[in-house]
Amino acid sequence: MQIGSLQIVKPGLLTSIQDLGRYGHQPSGVPVAGPMDTFSHRLANLLAGNEPDAATIEITLIGPELIVHANTTMAIAGAQFEVSCDDRPVSVGASFHVLTGQRLKFGRLVEGARAYLAVAGGVQTAPVLGSRATHLVSRMGGHQGRALAAGDVIPICADHAMRPLRKAQGLTLPSKHRALLRVMPGPQADWFEADALKTIGGVSFRIAPQSNRMGYRLQGPPLARTNATELISEPLGLGAIQVPSAGEPILLMADRQTAGGYPKIGYVISADLPLAGQLAPGDFIEFHLCTAQEAVAALIARERQLLRFADLKGQV
Repeated sequence: MQIGSLQIVKPGLLTSIQDLGRYGHQPSGVPVAGPMDTFSHRLANLLAGNEPDAATIEITLIGPELIVHANTTMAIAGAQFEVSCDDRPVSVGASFHVLTGQRLKFGRLVEGARAYLAVAGGVQTAPVLGSRATHLVSRMGGHQGRALAAGDVIPICADHAMRPLRKAQGLTLPSKHRALLRVMPGPQADWFEADALKTIGGVSFRIAPQSNRMGYRLQGPPLARTNATELISEPLGLGAIQVPSAGEPILLMADRQTAGGYPKIGYVISADLPLAGQLAPGDFIEFHLCTAQEAVAALIARERQLLRFADLKGQV
């Protein structure tokens, strides 16, 4: 395998290397990390001809500028940025060829919050505990365990054969600075007032400025507890809605800790977590209670979007 590189000229606001996460080490206190929007991460990889778990570059709100030192095929999915490769515009949701020395520049953000840049063969930084995902708090994985900075040189595969060009029409997640997220009751749902999850349906929670990749702090009507018992810390999963004593919920995201002691009123269903990943501080979330059957049907529908595309030969 021949190796090329990406040279970071301008890093953007928060640009990091992510694969699908560092699973299997949570009992030892090692967080999973991974993309905030797994759907768009996987789609970008499919467009570039990769396996879904190949490492991509996650781009948040303000995109980077970089020079590509390889002939390769790239693809971008997720948030709608204005992107150019040298002087030609590049479409989000489609793959494109890049020649060595060309400059890729992310401009104005049109919609969404996070885009994923995939390169044929995947980003080739050294895995840590089997994953290239960057976990910012523990400074693990990715490139030196941190967000990318100007001057960084990131190894990639050089793809002299150039892969077929592909595009995904209609496979974008809606994001108008708000999301309706379906939830199922959490293990401590009965610690709150009766029908608390139904009551918050239709109520808008604002994502607070203190939010980050670990979790979204939500500003809105406090969720009153009826059980003041202290909870022994227990394992946490992606999408858990924790409620501290003040009553303002926290939606746990990709860089969440492995265990916690706040009661969990609910969990956002897997199909809707990518929608949450396209939100930013100042955006709004509404919750809607759903059944297990509805959650399974929604996940099947979401997965079929990618499976149908993965079975296609692609379009130029």
